[in-house]
Amino acid sequence: MSGLLSAPTLFVSGLLLLVLFIGGLLAYRLKIPDVIIFLLLGIMIGLFMEESELMHYAAEIGIVLLFFMLGMEFPIKVLGRMARDIYIPGLIDLVLSFGVTFFIALFMGLDVTSAMLVGGVVYATSSSITAKMLQKSNRLINDESGFMLGLLIFEDVVAPILVAVIASMYLSGGISGVQLSIVFVKIAALIAVAIFLARVVFTRLRSFIGRLLDEDFFILFIIGFSLLYAGLALWLGLSEVLGAFLAGIMFAEVRQSKDLQNHTRNMRDLLIPVFFIYFGTTIDVTEGVPMIPLLSVLLVWSIVAKIAAGYFGGQIYGLDIKQSWTAGFSLTQRGEFSIIIAALAATELKTFSGMFIFFSAVAGILLFEMAPQIAARLAAMRKAGGSP
Repeated sequence: MSGLLSAPTLFVSGLLLLVLFIGGLLAYRLKIPDVIIFLLLGIMIGLFMEESELMHYAAEIGIVLLFFMLGMEFPIKVLGRMARDIYIPGLIDLVLSFGVTFFIALFMGLDVTSAMLVGGVVYATSSSITAKMLQKSNRLINDESGFMLGLLIFEDVVAPILVAVIASMYLSGGISGVQLSIVFVKIAALIAVAIFLARVVFTRLRSFIGRLLDEDFFILFIIGFSLLYAGLALWLGLSEVLGAFLAGIMFAEVRQSKDLQNHTRNMRDLLIPVFFIYFGTTIDVTEGVPMIPLLSVLLVWSIVAKIAAGYFGGQIYGLDIKQSWTAGFSLTQRGEFSIIIAALAATELKTFSGMFIFFSAVAGILLFEMAPQIAARLAAMRKAGGSP
């Protein structure tokens, strides 16, 4: 293994991509989501290698392109309407997934700071896994997908605040109102600049972009800008996911989303599997699984909380019974923000959080696949006078 680790980067990169291909082929033959195979491969690779900066960077670009392309589906008018409709479901999600989890962790013996961290780990649905599954299953055109994406963006705005609060508690034992205010100001500024550029600049670039769409070098502008705005978000201490989504919203004002997405699709499809491999390598299973009773309770509660948030939030948003159930069962997987928060923890709590993230991701992916069928049955029971 040491010989392999010292091999040229090109050799290791080629080997990794071929391993991903074999994993994808295996998933295709077994008719299971390829994300599960990629996560398992990542855990196995993580046993034999230290963290790879190159893999981390490639994974980060994959996430940026994924959410950049999603942002192109939402012009500002659509996003504004979604924001008005999503804040109450978002608060329900926050109370159930973070608030109740915090009190469960306290009740089962954790101190306040550790309970806050566990609440943060349990809170946010994996934006990357959910977005990937929505695209792969061709469910982006469904009515509930707008609600789900809106809820994910709400979480992506709240999660950096949680990270700031929890990190401050770990480092200094508390959080000041000034620190929290600074986070809010940064988020507001990032969104305000994006709206300004979209309305004032990108609406005037339609003919310019239309003339250059078929030129080979135009992809440099698309990907360069998406990385630039995502990087700006990171520079401000926020999420690159939020920055990438806002960059996509700016390009949405050009009104040529399909053509623009075609330029980035192949690179996204190349790099997104790398993210799931990298995600798996961050999960340390060598020390065993600590606090199994708490882990079991939170795995169950985390699923119940997201289903409830999706169902009741969907009703408030305007979805019908079936669409609300579908949304709820499609939002249970945790991922990248949970990893960021878990990284703040000490060894035992970090391992606990890693195992929660893995089991939650696998269970969530399976529930996502079955969500339409489960929702149809529950809706039929409701219609027939049963009790879903």
